[in-house]
Parts: sequence; structure tokens; C-alpha cells
Amino acid sequence: MMPVRVRKQVMILFRLSWLVFVVFVLLDVFRVLSLSWWLTMLPAAVAVAVTLGVSRMGRAHHADRPAAIEVAPPVRGRWSALNSPADKVPSHGTHAYGQTYAIDVVAEGTSAAEGTGVVAEGKPGARPAFAWLWPVVRRNRDFPAFGEPLLAVADGTVVYATDRQRDHLSRNSLPALVYLMLIESAVREIGGAGLVTGNRLVLDLGDSTYALYAHLQRGSLQVRAGDRVRTGQVLARCGNSGNSSEPHVHFQLMDHPDPDVARGVPFRWEGIGVPANTEEFTVDGELMVGEGLAVGEELILGKEERTTAPSWPTGEARGN
Repeated sequence: MMPVRVRKQVMILFRLSWLVFVVFVLLDVFRVLSLSWWLTMLPAAVAVAVTLGVSRMGRAHHADRPAAIEVAPPVRGRWSALNSPADKVPSHGTHAYGQTYAIDVVAEGTSAAEGTGVVAEGKPGARPAFAWLWPVVRRNRDFPAFGEPLLAVADGTVVYATDRQRDHLSRNSLPALVYLMLIESAVREIGGAGLVTGNRLVLDLGDSTYALYAHLQRGSLQVRAGDRVRTGQVLARCGNSGNSSEPHVHFQLMDHPDPDVARGVPFRWEGIGVPANTEEFTVDGELMVGEGLAVGEELILGKEERTTAPSWPTGEARGN
């Protein structure tokens, strides 16, 4: 088994190789420096070799699928699953960033926060369909998932939390999706896990198990590193930051807090299991704030004034 330190160095080599390749291509295009074709392609070949090596090690590690860890759902309301490990493993086509058993979920219909006192920004009603040509992009508030509260799936400790990246426009049309997959995703890969996952939060659930929530809304975090949280507590809200085609929740369990070196851990949600691709599911129950208090008055997440409630303790959606 490759040590954590070595896995980190391998990922750094992967990103540096692609960066050098891009620089070589630009130097040649603008005739600043003319390099032989094999020298130009060498960094790309190294990056591809690293990718194949990581994939091979991932397959070997997950040859015997471990038992799933049961946790509470990270959302409330009506949602549907995409890129689910119930259909294929690795669910996102790669073992990188601990995504082997990751899942994406998008909100369907009425706001999941309706009647809870939590104000979500997304429009209630149907999720916009994928557009072949027009509109090329949509605003995030057109999607019912945007601004939906995200909940702690178990008691745990926040070990990483960031929400400074902006929420970009959707990429749920053919032209925008081509741009995302061919250009934007490549740039984000070079930038590392932070640009791929966007705003993210990692919970330590104990026993070397960590829960990652990706693509959070900018400015929506209600906790910080070191905070203890309880199951069902509101942590942040759904956004569209990072490598994402539309507002959605990317959730995964992994064995290390750093996605660069983490390996995926199977999960199942209490009362739901693992929903398959396009399968709709509904989660009922109260949202919790602060020290496990049920929401009793209006709570506005994010922005400058985050809450008026008691204080806190401290189409197919594509993306990682």
C-alpha cells in the first residue's frame, strides 16, 4: 500500500506535468520557443501514466468492496441521484480525490427547506431541463437545489471548511457542458482538489472515516474547523462552486481528510440506502441548528448576517 506522503507527491507530479505541458504548448503556439514534438508531449505522457497508475491502485484497493457505513442523509426534501455508486464503481469514473463511492444529488420540485424556517434561494418548482443550445447558461437561483441546507450526517468534528469561491453560472447546455469538460475541468485539475471540489467541508466521523461535502454556496458555512457538530445540524448550503454543471450536492465518505490522498469508503443513508441514478427520494424530518435545537424561528444562512436563530457552536449534474 502506497504511503500517504507518496500519494500526495504523486498527485503533485500529476498536476505539475499537465502544467508544464500547457506551458510548452503555449510557448510553441506563440513561437516563443520551438520544442521537438516528443519533448512537448513528454509531460502529458507522464500525467497520463500517473493517471493510469492511480486508477490501477484504486482498482486493487477496492477489489474487495468493504461494508458500507450507514449515516444520515445530508439533505431534507425531495431529491434525485446522479453519478451513483449504486450503478457503477467508481461512480464518477475515477478513484482520484476519494471519489470511488461518491454521489451527486439534485433537488426536485418544492424547496426542501419549506416549512422549516430556513430560507433557501433556489426557485421552488421544477428543476430546469438540459438545454441543447439555449439558454447557454442559467442563474443559480433558477435551480431548486441552490441554497438548500446541508446537514451533518453523523456526530463529528469539522476538520476542514472553506467557502470563498464564487458560485458560477450553470453549465447545463451542450455548449456550456463542452466548455466545462474540455477546458474548465482541465484547468481545475491543474489547480488541484480545491478548484475541483470548490467550496467544501470535511467532517471527521471517527474510525478513520471522513465525510466530504463539495460545491458549497459561497459564504454559507455555519461552522469552522474544530467545531463539534451533531447529526442533522445545518452546516452550510448547496451551491455551484468548483467543477460543477449546476447547483447540486456532491457527497462522499473517505479514509483521509485530504482528497488528494484519500480513498473512497462506501456509504448508505439511513432509511434510503444508496439511490440509483435518476431515482427520486424524499427525506423528512426537522432541521437542527446549534446544539441540536430544532429550528424555531427564521434562519437565513450565508451573507453577512447568517442567522436570527440561537447562536451556532462556533442536467445530469457533472462535477467532482
